[in-house]
Amino acid sequence: MHISLTAALEAYVRRKVESGLYNNASEVIREALRERIRVEHIEAEDLEALRAQVMVGWEQAERGELAEWSAKDFIAELDRERRG
Repeated sequence: MHISLTAALEAYVRRKVESGLYNNASEVIREALRERIRVEHIEAEDLEALRAQVMVGWEQAERGELAEWSAKDFIAELDRERRG
């Protein structure tokens, strides 16, 4: 497999290897890809949680039970739940 990098990304990879933290460029790229995969999983979980909350709100609205919340209140509640 051949990967082309911008000059800035190539310089970044080179600096990481020169720092001694990595033995070669492949290690830097592999770690970056693993981190990206981890972030994508977290984002997918966050999106699923948001969808679940929207469905709860939708069902409450259909039953006429929806509380009066502002968008700011809604976002604050999502943040609280996400933090656990």
